[in-house]
Amino acid sequence: MEKKNINNVKLGKDVKIFDFVNLYGCSIDDGSKVGTFVEIQRGATIGKNCKISSHTFICEGVHIGDGVFVGHNVTFINDKMPRAVNPDGSLQTDADWKLEETFVKNGASIGSSSTIMCGITIGENSIVGAGAVVTKDVPANTVVAGVPAKVIKKL
Repeated sequence: MEKKNINNVKLGKDVKIFDFVNLYGCSIDDGSKVGTFVEIQRGATIGKNCKISSHTFICEGVHIGDGVFVGHNVTFINDKMPRAVNPDGSLQTDADWKLEETFVKNGASIGSSSTIMCGITIGENSIVGAGAVVTKDVPANTVVAGVPAKVIKKL
């Protein structure tokens, strides 16, 4: 039984979307693949020929370049100070927080179960090791790993 929730999504040619996904208000360019149990929110962009593996969460404000690999269970974050309610106890709305954009440049690879904090750039052809927590920019052609992620080597 297949269930896909796809609303107001711009899809390029030859995009493959597997079952049990939730996509809304985002764009996915030519030749990219989106695995099972993935959510991609409004305003997120996925480039050409990307592979987004299962159980991944790509929130508003995330911009992924061409040829990027995103492993299983990767989580992107877009708010540095998340709160459910305002100081007066009222539930927060879109007007009550600041979106922090994140950029993943062409050819980067993000290992499974990584967490990508907001407001950073992951450079071209860089590699994020599995399970890393990325809190700062990752230079191009660099391997980072650990919690928090640190430079392991240059490629």
